[in-house]
Amino acid sequence: MHILVGVLGGALVVLMLFEIFLAFLLPRRVKRDPLLARRVAIYAWRPWRALARRLPEHMADTLLGMYGPFGLLLDLALWVVLLMFGYACVQWAGGSHLAPGSSVDFGQDIYYSAATLVSTSTGGLVAETGFARVFEVLEAATGFGVLTIVIAYLPSLYQAFSKRETTVSQLDARAGSPPSAGRLVVRTTQRGGWAALNDYLRGWEVWSAELMETHLSYPTLAFFRSQHINQNWLSALCTILDASSLAVSAAPVGSVEEARYTFAISRHAIADLCYTFRVTPAAGAVDRLPSADFDALIGELRSNNIELRAEPNVIREQLERMRALYEPYAEVLARRVELRLPPWLAPESPTDNWRTTEWH
Repeated sequence: MHILVGVLGGALVVLMLFEIFLAFLLPRRVKRDPLLARRVAIYAWRPWRALARRLPEHMADTLLGMYGPFGLLLDLALWVVLLMFGYACVQWAGGSHLAPGSSVDFGQDIYYSAATLVSTSTGGLVAETGFARVFEVLEAATGFGVLTIVIAYLPSLYQAFSKRETTVSQLDARAGSPPSAGRLVVRTTQRGGWAALNDYLRGWEVWSAELMETHLSYPTLAFFRSQHINQNWLSALCTILDASSLAVSAAPVGSVEEARYTFAISRHAIADLCYTFRVTPAAGAVDRLPSADFDALIGELRSNNIELRAEPNVIREQLERMRALYEPYAEVLARRVELRLPPWLAPESPTDNWRTTEWH
C-alpha cells in the first residue's frame, strides 16, 4: 500500500512540474496545451460565462474581464495544492519520519508538505531520515522555482496585453467605435486613395503576427478584455481582415500588395486560435455584409472618386470567397470567448471613444 501511494504521489509531482513547464516556460504549439490547465479553463469558463449572460451589459463585461486573471490564479492554486498533496503522499509512503519519538499521521504530512513548499517554517516537524530530508529539499526547491517562474511570467503577460491594447485603441479614430471595415476603408481612402489604405494595413501585419504568437503562448490573454466595452482584440482582428479582403477585391491590381500579406497573416492567426480553443469553424446564420450594406459601401467609395477594379458584382464575388476563409473562424471564436464581432459598415458617429468623456 505504501509503495503504491508513494509511486502515485511521485507521479503526481512529476505531472504537475511538467504542466508548469509547459504552461510557463515552453512556447505552446497550436494543438498542445497542459491537460489540467486546459480542463480547468474550459469547465470554469462555462458557468462564469453563463452568469455573465444574466447581467446587464456593463456588469457582464466587467465580470467577463475578470476571468483572465482569475483563471490564471486558479491554475496556479491547483498546481500548488496538487504538488503539496503529491509530496505528502511520498513522505507518508516513506514512513512519515518527521518528528523524533512521536507518530505522524497523514494530516501532519500534508501540513509539513505545505509549509515546506510555501514557507521556511515547518511548525516543529523535522525530517529524521535521509529519505525525508531529500524530499524536503526537493519540495523547498520546487516552491522556490514555481515562485520565481510566476514572478517572471506575469510581467511578460501584462506587457503583451498592454502592447495589444495600444494598437487596438489606435483603430478607434480611423474605424470608429465599434470599429468597422467600411468606415476604415472610406476614411483612409478619402485623402490618400488605395495607397493610403495599403500603407496603413502594412503595420497591422506585424500586430497580427504578434497577436498570434502571444495568444498561442499565453492563451489566457484571449480572456483579458479592452478598457472600452465597444472595443476588443477580436473585433480589431476581424476589422483588419474585412478591410484587407475588401482592398484586395476592389482595388486596382498591384495597388494593395501589403493588404494581401496582412490578410494572410491575420487569417493564419484566427485559424490557429480556433485550434487552440478547440472550436470548429462553421458558417454563420447571419450575413455580416448584406447586399444593402455592400451597395452602400461601394456607393461611398464611388462618391469619393476611389477607383474600383471591376463592376460591383465581380467585386462582391471575390469578396465572398475571401470572407469564407475567415468569417466561420471568427464567429465560433467570438462565441467561445464571448466577444462581439464588428459590423461591416457602421454609420458615421459622434460617439467614437476619442470624442467622448465621462463629463460629456
